[in-house]
Amino acid sequence: MTPKPSKSKESVPIQPVPEKRGYEFGGPLGAAGIVFGLPILVYVFAFVCNDVSGCPAPGLLHPSTLTLDQLKREVGWPAEGVAGLFNAKVTLWTLSYYAFSLFLQVSLPGQVAEGVTLACGGRHKYKFNAFPSALVILGSLAAGTYMHGADFVVWTFLWDNYIQVVTANLLIASVISLFVYIRSFSVPAPGKPNPDLRELAPGGHTGNPLYDFFIGRELNPRIRLPIPFVDEASRTIDIKVFMEMRPGLLGWTILNLSNVAHQYRAYGHVTDSIVLITIFQGFYILDALYMEPAIMTTMDIIMDGFGFMLSFGDVVWVPHLYSIQSRYLSVFPFELGWTGMALVMGVTAIGYSIFRGANNQKNRFRTNPNDPRVKHIKYIETASGSRLMTSGWWGLARHINYLGDWIMSWAYCLPTGIAGYVIIESISPVTGNLEKQAVQTPEARGWGMILTYFYMLYFGILLIHREMRDEEKCKKKYGADWDLYTSIVRSRIIPGIY
Repeated sequence: MTPKPSKSKESVPIQPVPEKRGYEFGGPLGAAGIVFGLPILVYVFAFVCNDVSGCPAPGLLHPSTLTLDQLKREVGWPAEGVAGLFNAKVTLWTLSYYAFSLFLQVSLPGQVAEGVTLACGGRHKYKFNAFPSALVILGSLAAGTYMHGADFVVWTFLWDNYIQVVTANLLIASVISLFVYIRSFSVPAPGKPNPDLRELAPGGHTGNPLYDFFIGRELNPRIRLPIPFVDEASRTIDIKVFMEMRPGLLGWTILNLSNVAHQYRAYGHVTDSIVLITIFQGFYILDALYMEPAIMTTMDIIMDGFGFMLSFGDVVWVPHLYSIQSRYLSVFPFELGWTGMALVMGVTAIGYSIFRGANNQKNRFRTNPNDPRVKHIKYIETASGSRLMTSGWWGLARHINYLGDWIMSWAYCLPTGIAGYVIIESISPVTGNLEKQAVQTPEARGWGMILTYFYMLYFGILLIHREMRDEEKCKKKYGADWDLYTSIVRSRIIPGIY
């Protein structure tokens, strides 16, 4: 038998010399602040806006007389102290949710597509089925709710163990970040064969361990599951895409649904405000999952490494901080009325039309410029062969999608109104039992907005910072072509203003 010819060296991708960039986010000091500070902030939000004393805890309005013991009582600090933040059983159940999400990615059919060309010349293959996976999970939760109502075990579990779920997600994010950081040192050296198309992220190999752990050393860390009789695309898991599109993103809407169930258990009905927030945020999430292939052209996938920043952001910051509005409303049942509902829906419609219209246009133009929907788009062609759109949505502003994204964030905060409440305890004249009621007092009114409107402020700052990072990278990538482009499309985010 004639032996099969071996692959030539030319057919095996060679690891290029990795591009290197300077520090971002304030360098090692900024990375330390984010790694150790933001997890504390998530806990602060969970404790300060509560169903024990109020939102914010009343003692915080009188800091000069506040004692530590009083603060612990008002925020519901665990009797076990810091140890009470963790529960092994809760962590295992949270891990089972991740495992089920992974099982659905592997087992359900999905679209297989190639990503953008990497520095080594190859392209990763991705399997996309986040949307049907979400439908399976949400369908299962709907069935459980149909049989058990608001007392369905998932809803009560998430509410009763909320702090411990935060801790579980934080531990998972930290362990995964440490895993990919350690594993990144096995990326082939420059000039060596690179059959798995592994690369270091341009900004992730500065040599400072804390900063590189935070920002992410490897661009697209992937693992192959040892599963027989499964095709390569199904058993190859891109860790960055999995974390960004699955457990945390869908977890955001699951937490919202848990909050809706709590409001129903507490009051016997649900308010228009919490329904609107849950629907709008749920639609935003499901839309992102449905358009999952569009993630291949985002900066997160193309340029950023995967480290603590993205891992923590995906499964801790996004689900727990972005659901703060529905958590607030689950305790204080604020009604919008028809006028308020019309205002919120109008804001959402404007934001979504800009966000989705711009992103769809970009994705179609990059993947199929002959698509009739984008064939008319004007552009300039750069020396690297890339095309930069100068008409359509992207002719209005260089990051017009960020404007739509930010406007949608208003609709997540507006339904909480002028937020703030205190918990009043009283004896029920009917049952004789001690009952708690959330009441908005003149003293508390407005202070809760620091918490419920934080998302809108933070998201605006985040988008401006992201836009500045994008501009810096594009200037370096395109050089004089970028100067020409910015002379045509002058606005950054808000046409004619910024």
